[in-house]
Amino acid sequence: MNEIGLAAAEAGRLIAGLDAKLTEIVLLSLRVSLTAVIFASVLGLPLGAAIAVGRFPGRRALIVLLNALMGLPPVVVGLVVYLLLSRAGPLGRFGILFTPAAMVVAQTILILPIVAALSRQVIEDTWQEYQEQLRSLGAGPITSALTLLWDTRYSLVTIVLAGFGRAAAEVGAVIIVGGNIDGVTRVMTTAIALETSKGDLPLALGLGIILLSLILALNAAAYWVKEAAQRRYG
Repeated sequence: MNEIGLAAAEAGRLIAGLDAKLTEIVLLSLRVSLTAVIFASVLGLPLGAAIAVGRFPGRRALIVLLNALMGLPPVVVGLVVYLLLSRAGPLGRFGILFTPAAMVVAQTILILPIVAALSRQVIEDTWQEYQEQLRSLGAGPITSALTLLWDTRYSLVTIVLAGFGRAAAEVGAVIIVGGNIDGVTRVMTTAIALETSKGDLPLALGLGIILLSLILALNAAAYWVKEAAQRRYG
């Protein structure tokens, strides 16, 4: 117990003193996850809106596929991305394996189905309520989709925040494609796993505290956005 207490005290000192190694790992984690969320949102939100509003052959199968992909095993995603980006793979010529870019690719693939599937459900529910009104105004599929994206923006923000939390907490895929290289691809989750195995509890605890605080902050932000939307729109 004394050892744990000492480790916790040292972790607090590292956080309060903005330890250089800890700060570097946290900033890299945020940069990778934020970039992945931006890509996933740019692709996933319009995709979700298009599926919600559109009626086309294979739509039901696509919805089922998106819902299934929400549970993608991270290690499988990491393996697939590794094979694609390795020297023998079709994308090996880009030379981004074991770089932050490879981790962004893996995280984007992981959270894209989450953003697309959840936004599709939110927008489709709103579409069922307003489709007659939008059609009476002469709105086509694209205009309707854009209108609903804006109208459901508060709910979509919570989805994006959930995607960011999923990306920030990911370890399996990023350690496969990133390699957990010190100063290059070591993010919070992979560093916690490594430092714990090495017995460096202060750094692992410090990173764990920051990661937990980040997840709590994201949940608080999502709750605040939801409450703000309810107050504004009743």
